[in-house]
Amino acid sequence: MATLSKPSILLLDEHIATLDPKTAETVLQLSDFIVRREKMTTIMVTHNMDIALRYGNRLVMMHRGRLVIDVGEEDKKRLTIADLVNAFERAAGEQFRDDSVILNQRQCK
Repeated sequence: MATLSKPSILLLDEHIATLDPKTAETVLQLSDFIVRREKMTTIMVTHNMDIALRYGNRLVMMHRGRLVIDVGEEDKKRLTIADLVNAFERAAGEQFRDDSVILNQRQCK
């Protein structure tokens, strides 16, 4: 519904957080389709690193109110979740401890 008025910036703040996995994937695909078709500038906030790596053309991570990672589209395509966690730990200077991020063993290898 937020796209009907064609905002100059669309904010998707954890817009799939309470959805079951199948519905979440449908909403993500639909959001991606609309954003690309309408060429909308969009900020998607998520704690799910898999989703952060799959969608969008730029990935930014913040820690304690400051930007610690900023990756463009080409570099983002080559990253794995494990790469992203390692980069975060180096940039933040501490171990990654966010339980809301679901890391599955297959993705971390």
